Parts: sequence; structure tokens; C-alpha cells
Amino acid sequence: MALVKSKILDHLSDNYPNFLKKDLSKLIEITLSKIENALEKNERVELRDIFTLETRIQEARMSRNPKTQEKIKVSKKKTVHFKMSKKWFNSLNNE
Repeated sequence: MALVKSKILDHLSDNYPNFLKKDLSKLIEITLSKIENALEKNERVELRDIFTLETRIQEARMSRNPKTQEKIKVSKKKTVHFKMSKKWFNSLNNE
């Protein structure tokens, strides 16, 4: 299930009717930009009892095109590693 900003905004506005929708939208934008900036600086992002995000370097390697079986060199790249907390996992799975 994909989570998009508009659905987060709708959910927050339903749960917090006293806040204006434009203020909640600005809150989402600021939060996501702070997370993005931290990941660009290779910093670890942790939301306690929810999840952690950190960047990892995926080394260059030789890969294969599955359609043509041709070997392809894949360059080194940065990836984001997501880890869900046990508490959040259990609450999502109703345990």
C-alpha cells in the first residue's frame, strides 16, 4: 500500500479537526523535508517506537539483463534502509 501526502493530510485533518488543513499540509512538508535533508547528509533518522531510516552504500557490481542475459555494470549508489520498530509492527498486526 502506497502512502501519499494527500492521504496523510486527509487522515490528520479527520483526526485533528481543530487544525487548518493548510497548517497540517505545511507540517507534513516541513517534516518530510527535514527527513530528506538528514538522509542527504548521511544522518540516521529515528522516530521512536515507529521506524528508523538510514543511508547505505550499495557497491558497484556486475549484473545481468534478464531479458537478453547481457552483462551490465551497475555503478555504486546510495540506498535508504527502512527498519520498522517491533512496537509499531505489533500494533499494525494487532498482536
